[in-house]
Amino acid sequence: MSKRNFFYIFIGAIIVVILGFIAGNKFFKTSTALSRFEFQKGMTYAAWTKHGYGNVSSIKSMGELVSLGVKWTALVTTWYQDKADSTEIHPLNEKTPSDKDLIFSIQKLHESGIKVMLKPHLDIIAASDGKWRADIEFAGLDDWKKWFESYGEFILHYARLAQEEKVELFCIGTELSSTTLNQPDLWRDLINKVRRVYKGRLTYAANWYEEFEGIRFWNDLDYAGIDAYFPLSTSPAPTKSELKDAWKSWLENIRYWQELIKKPVIFTEVGYKSSQGAAGEPWQHDPAGSVDLQLQADCYEALLETFWDEPWFYGVYWWYWGDNPNMGGETHRGFIPQNKPAEEVVGKWYNKSVPQKK
Repeated sequence: MSKRNFFYIFIGAIIVVILGFIAGNKFFKTSTALSRFEFQKGMTYAAWTKHGYGNVSSIKSMGELVSLGVKWTALVTTWYQDKADSTEIHPLNEKTPSDKDLIFSIQKLHESGIKVMLKPHLDIIAASDGKWRADIEFAGLDDWKKWFESYGEFILHYARLAQEEKVELFCIGTELSSTTLNQPDLWRDLINKVRRVYKGRLTYAANWYEEFEGIRFWNDLDYAGIDAYFPLSTSPAPTKSELKDAWKSWLENIRYWQELIKKPVIFTEVGYKSSQGAAGEPWQHDPAGSVDLQLQADCYEALLETFWDEPWFYGVYWWYWGDNPNMGGETHRGFIPQNKPAEEVVGKWYNKSVPQKK
């Protein structure tokens, strides 16, 4: 072997070693979520107690997601502010899931082959005046900055946790309409801060009403998220055909908007109660009508039939899977699909192959 050939082999070996070191080094490693956009067969998993994610029933309930075909789970953790014009955000000891239990759930889901979207929520404690998170607003810039400083501490706490636990997708906010529409630059500043500590994909969960079309920072995110509680029918018991017809105009609006922003779209949250009238105002928490299990199943089916093959549509997170496997059932009128025909609809669609996308 000539000295020149030996030199080239030696240099090549050094390069291979260096590249291997970089690939294995945690500092340089790129999140697997960044390799490509993925279609998300999702389900929201929610708990509103300190140890709701770490008990035995919760572990069993999470395990049922695998056989259902769920590939992505949105884990919700909630902090609070006292009123819509409060500038301080904080956890509540008995209502905010502990970090320990949240990490435990992330690890359990990953062990089961399920990817995670971490989705911090913000709720208002004193909601007697009818205001909710979408109404958070301030008269002066100083108060806006104080709120964003507190909100940033909240979000960056979970962004760091998401990075440590290799969470595949992080949601920087949910339905904070007044803040996003009034202060886009402060949101961009926050996104830049999140990018520094979290290396996976980012999204925001915009409200279906006015917000998703008005946000001006979609270009700074990876997925455009909609909490898709679009009203479909004022009939107490519409047919699936009527529900699909009702989706047509909303579909055209979303298509037009997606052409403008050029981002893959996910429904970061959507759900329907198993009660009559559920398609009229899907966002309402309290069921008004009698039990209607078929309507809930038809609402699920109509959405999936409408959006599944759209080339820009990358999945849905249903609201929500409870932390006890016995939740739901044939007499239950709420959102939970467990032990209802809607669960069978999810299983049927989620056990199909992933649709071809752009």
